[in-house]
Amino acid sequence: MGRASTKPSPANQMMADVDTSFRPEVDINLGVGYVNEDTIPRHLWSQSLDKVLANPQSYPLALNYGGPNGTPYLIESIRRFYHQQHLCETNLDVLAGKQILIGASGATSLLDAIASTIKTGIVLTADPIYYIFADLLERLGFDVIAVPEDQHGIRTEHLQKTIESLGDKKKRIRFMYIVTVNNPTCSILSNQRRQDLVQIASNLSNQLGRKVPLVLDTAYEMLIHDSQVQSPQSSFPNDRLGITYEIGTLSKILAPALRIGYMIGSASPLTNAVIQRVSDVGFSAPVLNQAMASYLLDHHIDEQLQSVHDAYRKKALRVRKALEEGLGDALEECRGGSGGFYYYLTFKKVQTHTQSAFFQYTNRSTGDPLIDGPKHAKYPKVAYVPGEYCVHNHGHLVQRGRRQFRLSYAFENTHRIEQAINILNDACQYAS
Repeated sequence: MGRASTKPSPANQMMADVDTSFRPEVDINLGVGYVNEDTIPRHLWSQSLDKVLANPQSYPLALNYGGPNGTPYLIESIRRFYHQQHLCETNLDVLAGKQILIGASGATSLLDAIASTIKTGIVLTADPIYYIFADLLERLGFDVIAVPEDQHGIRTEHLQKTIESLGDKKKRIRFMYIVTVNNPTCSILSNQRRQDLVQIASNLSNQLGRKVPLVLDTAYEMLIHDSQVQSPQSSFPNDRLGITYEIGTLSKILAPALRIGYMIGSASPLTNAVIQRVSDVGFSAPVLNQAMASYLLDHHIDEQLQSVHDAYRKKALRVRKALEEGLGDALEECRGGSGGFYYYLTFKKVQTHTQSAFFQYTNRSTGDPLIDGPKHAKYPKVAYVPGEYCVHNHGHLVQRGRRQFRLSYAFENTHRIEQAINILNDACQYAS
């Protein structure tokens, strides 16, 4: 783990590049998954801070340390939020039998806790993969097996065949990890496949004589902004063994800087281990952040959710139109646009990997001043996440991934995204 960590992961490097070398108002960030700044409710944050500090009876110890489980008032706010919003159609009776715990620093810290406390072995996931977590798993020594998805999520019939093909090696399967609105593709896991996953994990648990957790990462589920999409249904009612764990976050609907991630699941040794890991690295999220999040969930979440959904739906439709007009002839497939804030593009012929002519054009590193611009005033760069980072390097999609990339329509305004798409079109012509 130490040796592997000395080399920055692709996600690490991209975040660092955008943070340090990108030129504001010049370069265009379609890569790093920052949220839409216009959806962050600054006025409500100011209000919530005043309310929390003025009401120590309701929000005790807001400026002190907290416990590893998270504050009781935030946990109850999340329960009410799930019930009132009909999230995953989960009712209070179902949630009453589940534990909710708050991570030390967002949902990522809970994924880290799971990976750090489960014995290394095989993890089954969807391809394209959530590359940040997959990279961590492999640095820890896990073997990641990625099963191809389609527009309805992981192909569960292929997952079953993959498990069967492992033979005795299936004993090394430790858990399944699925992002329900996938990052990077924003494919939305269908309700039927969600239930199929519970059944597959249950059958495998019975075969192996031990519980095989099904970890569902719902980070983008609250950002399903297309009213034509069927509402996600909870996996909990069909989970007889108590093996399903949901990892959620308030980052996408309130603010990433809040760093509030939570896990919902049955009481179990895994839950206890995660709580201990959270305690080890920081006693859950800052209490002040938890208090403000609790206040916002209790008093302003309806208006905030509507505002967030409206903003992303509007941008999704405009960007889709721009993609069709600017890149349509070159594209084989464009996935996403109904939930989350990514489009995942597959080109017919154009290569998009980091050694490609397309990438060199968008990165202004062709070596030709007519394309790159003057040395000290280069033309605008466009950052995207190459598909080679998004597909598993030992999976079935390696070659296809070299013609793909993830585009985020959250951070930049629509005009700049349209400008970027024009540059991407020029890059296609250059690469061709």
